[in-house]
Order: sequence, then structure tokens, then C-alpha cells
Amino acid sequence: MNILKKCLLFCFLLSASTTFAQQGKVIEEQTVKSKALKRTVKYTIYLPADYETANRTYPVVYLLHGYTDDNTGWLQFGEINRYADKAIAEGTIPPMIIVMPNADSSWYINSYDGKEKYEDFFIKEFIPHIEQAYRAKTEKLYRGVAGLSMGGYGTMIYAIKYPQLFSAAAALSAAVFPDEDLIGMPDDNYERVFGQLYGRGLKGKDRLSKAWEANSVLGLIQSKTADDLDKVRYWIDCGDDDGLSKGNSLMHIALMEKKVPHEFRVRDGAHNWTYWRTGITNALIFMGDSFRQK
Repeated sequence: MNILKKCLLFCFLLSASTTFAQQGKVIEEQTVKSKALKRTVKYTIYLPADYETANRTYPVVYLLHGYTDDNTGWLQFGEINRYADKAIAEGTIPPMIIVMPNADSSWYINSYDGKEKYEDFFIKEFIPHIEQAYRAKTEKLYRGVAGLSMGGYGTMIYAIKYPQLFSAAAALSAAVFPDEDLIGMPDDNYERVFGQLYGRGLKGKDRLSKAWEANSVLGLIQSKTADDLDKVRYWIDCGDDDGLSKGNSLMHIALMEKKVPHEFRVRDGAHNWTYWRTGITNALIFMGDSFRQK
């Protein structure tokens, strides 16, 4: 083998080795027992490439799935490991742990009747579990939350209700509805999707229950002071062909009227994985910037 061929072979092997080394580890199914939910909850976790060899701790992003999906959605359809690997290798985001819990159709909140206490589970049990089981940084500065659709709603709910826990929130195509949309929703749609959350058998304005008031993103923004809202950095991204663009635009306007700094993006696209895959890297960059020391 001549010198040129040896050099080319060496470069190829070096490149292949580097690429392999940059791949993070994915554990597709882990479980945690929940007292609040009285059941075991599945979650998927992404660990950065150097997690196995380093001794340091890492910032964490809690990445929330959409309605009818589960903890594997962001991995199988969103290819989150591939996008995270690439962004970390390129230095556009710092190495981070990404956690994807299963939430079924809970919308990440406690139900009106107390039968489903997912919010209690997430805040009081799940975050502590992750921070005990993995080398995760435990300060607010290094904790972010993101998600799509139902997960975008959960992202905003957690960021607004618990600003002491999260430094950044990135909501993609967040399922945020104004009061009038809930009031005018067809009965079968309301009952199937929201009845379990805000009250069964409710019609019209009766749907604006105490449970709805406690979990309406737009209502919460109105009820909070600008100083309270400003404790978290917000990234809002929704496609121009998405049926949820109205709620996202109203969320932007509500934050803007309170002079709360935030990023608002409207891109060409609809409510689908093509849109979320093309948006997740920028969302991670936004959160990664919050984790980095200034």
C-alpha cells in the first residue's frame, strides 16, 4: 500500500472513529414508580457521548411529547438523538441530558377530580428522580423544558407555574386555546380530549371551570406580573399553516403587552413532524445558551 492510500485510509478511519465517538447513548425505556399516579411511568433518556467517560454533571432538558404519543415519539419520529449528536459535535449546544417522559393524555397537569396527578408526579417525583439517578445539574440555571403540541402546552404550564425550576422553555406548536375556543368546541371533541381535565359534561361557558382557570396558559400569563414571567426565557415556534397558530400568536401578544422578553417564530409549515424536526435544533440552541456561563 503506497503512502497516499495509507493516508486516505487513516483519514477515513479517524473520521469514522470521530463520528462514532460523537454518538450519544439512548436508553429507550426506563421506569420510575410514582406515588402520585399510583403506577409506574416510562421514560426515554438521551445521554451525551462523553457521559460514560466523564465525571462531570450535565444540564437537563425535559422534552415533552404530543397528544396520543408517548415517551418514544421524539426519538422515533423526531430523531432527537441524531439532532442532538450533530449540534453537540458542532458546538452549537453544550452536552446535555434530554429526558422524555410518558404522559399519556394527561396534558401534564392534575385533573379537576384529583384522579390524575401528573403535574404533582412531574414536579415532586420525576425531576428529583432524574437528578438522583443521573449526573444532572440540580440548579435552575441548568434545567430546561420543551415540547410539541400537548407537550408545548405542558412546557408553558410548567415554566409559568414553576419559574423557580426552569431557566428556559421552548414550546413548538403549543396547544394553547383562548376561552372562546373552549366554549365553542363541539361536545364530542371537548368530552374526548378535555373533559377528563377540566370537568365532564360541561357545555358553553360552564367549561371555564376553576380547573380551566388554573391551567389556561393565556389566563396564567394575564394573572402573572411581568417580573414573575421574566424569570424564564421563552421560545415560541408555530407553523403558519398550523391550526394552533391563533393560540400561539395570542400567547406572543400577551407576553409582548407585558413587555416580557421572548422569542416568537412563525415558519412555513403545519402541525407535523417535518416542522418539529426542522425546529428542534434551534430550540435546543436557545436553551443551550441559557445553560452556558456568560
